[in-house]
Amino acid sequence: MFLNIKENAIFVADSHYNERNQEFLIFLEKVKSKEIKAEQLFFMGDMFDFISEESKYFVKRNQKLLNLINELSKTIQIVYLEGNHDYNLSSLFPNVLVVKRENQPLIALYKHKKVALSHGDNFTPKSYDIYCKVIRNKPLLNFLNFIDFNNFISKKIYYTLIKKTICSDFKGFETLAKRRVGYFNSDIVIEGHFHQGKEFLFDNKRYVNIPSLCCSKEYTKLENEKFIKVKL
Repeated sequence: MFLNIKENAIFVADSHYNERNQEFLIFLEKVKSKEIKAEQLFFMGDMFDFISEESKYFVKRNQKLLNLINELSKTIQIVYLEGNHDYNLSSLFPNVLVVKRENQPLIALYKHKKVALSHGDNFTPKSYDIYCKVIRNKPLLNFLNFIDFNNFISKKIYYTLIKKTICSDFKGFETLAKRRVGYFNSDIVIEGHFHQGKEFLFDNKRYVNIPSLCCSKEYTKLENEKFIKVKL
């Protein structure tokens, strides 16, 4: 049975939450206060600059957001598509539908239309697939956490990521989107990952790239078959 996407569902992507990018925390607090009304939330991946359940430093650093998401998940349906910065999340979010990379796309229905949802880093070269398996390997991550004395590994990762420039205009993105649409057997394709916030129609197949919350300060609301970008 397919997941049904509700009218007024909200999609949020690529907030890359850290001490500089606070938009995801602001968004969650607005949902909690009902300033943003939500019955169904889709987190499209890379919501944190980095987190995995094995990385104790990052779990502790992001505990406030983890608590907020878990609180919201008691009354709101939340679907979390793991990205390339946030994975092995199931134990952190017991009431959230967490979808691993290898199980993406998630197939859903919206008004009798078939919808494929993924973070956007699938259908990639074999070398990247191998890399993804290595960095998600639980024994390896547990070992790295064990030798992470004074959090020196975690802090190196954190401060390397925080310096990265992740917001830019992707020239030729329409060409990439057209190629990616061909990978999916669906009427609509919804992805994050690329930080572009653009929509295209290719031979009656609709491609929607959810904007990056940290770059565009926008999330997306599905209303009457329109993907409406909303300023945070």
